[in-house]
Amino acid sequence: MKRLLPILPLLFSAAVGAEKRIIYPPEFRPNMPFSPGVQVGDTLYCAGQTGSDLKTGEYPESFADEVHQTFRRIGIILEAAGFGFSDVVDAKVYLTEIDRFGEMNSVYTQYFTSERPVRTTVAVASLVGKARIEITVTARKATD
Repeated sequence: MKRLLPILPLLFSAAVGAEKRIIYPPEFRPNMPFSPGVQVGDTLYCAGQTGSDLKTGEYPESFADEVHQTFRRIGIILEAAGFGFSDVVDAKVYLTEIDRFGEMNSVYTQYFTSERPVRTTVAVASLVGKARIEITVTARKATD
């Protein structure tokens, strides 16, 4: 704890006074009970995204297509805030079928090609709608 004490003011000073900015891309339907993204300072928090089509709400039959659609939705949020996949520092993946981990990973590595974020992958009993995957990310812009 003694080693942390000198840096605590630095950690908290970065967050103090940072304005919260809601990221609500026009592609997302209005009046959702949550924000697709929230930016605080140089950090963007993205709500969990599934692979449903933003216009129809339908899920692709192919699991790989569902994973790609999930990443397209995340990409829309990142772009709306001025971020990209290279800015993602943390990803959390929820799968209803853990045996699809390899399929998910082969799509995942197409979006995170180098300097990949930390990741947690969890098997869950079910997700909203017919979703088989949900992913949430946190991104941070590097400051000079």
